[in-house]
Amino acid sequence: MKLYLSSSKIGNQEQELKKWLENSKNKKAAFIANARDMSPEGEHKTTSIQKDADELAALGFEIIPLDLRNYFGKKEELRSFLQEIHAFYVIGGNTFVLRKAMKLSGFDELLLEFAKSSDYLYIGYSAGICCLCKDMTAISIMDEPEIDPYDSGHPPIYEGIGFLENAVIPHFQSDHKETEAASRAVEFCEEKGIVYQALHDGDVILKDTLSS
Repeated sequence: MKLYLSSSKIGNQEQELKKWLENSKNKKAAFIANARDMSPEGEHKTTSIQKDADELAALGFEIIPLDLRNYFGKKEELRSFLQEIHAFYVIGGNTFVLRKAMKLSGFDELLLEFAKSSDYLYIGYSAGICCLCKDMTAISIMDEPEIDPYDSGHPPIYEGIGFLENAVIPHFQSDHKETEAASRAVEFCEEKGIVYQALHDGDVILKDTLSS
């Protein structure tokens, strides 16, 4: 599986996404916005999410909305839904909310399966990339781990999917509302001896799970 991991929005390597589209017969992309589930419903939230979807659609992807809440406890139904979808766009918000939604729906386990194939593409930014880290402890400096919009009763999950060995800190030294928190997360990593990679907005990590 190809990983296209941006600090914010699409980032500065969009030609790589266009290249993937050129080589793929399947233009469908599951659009996952569950990192925003803790935000109050309203026009601002709807508009912000739609802008992210439109940005990907402008590159040529066919956007297929996927709300993981509809598949909590229904992993095999989710697998069926994704049968003809080989690309995912996971946007930013709260990393721990997103991680919990992935766990409750079984999407995390499906991602590990999809990672064994070169036919898949994972696009993510901010929370959408932090959840791929092996250990998400450093992200607790930026996002609140205790938030549980699902009233699941499950404790925060600090273990990420594991595609990224090191902690990734997005929005570092950028024109973003979370840039100060990102600096604190970097300091935390340095104090604790956590190996990390800090990304400026615009930066993109390109990775292939088959060559890890």
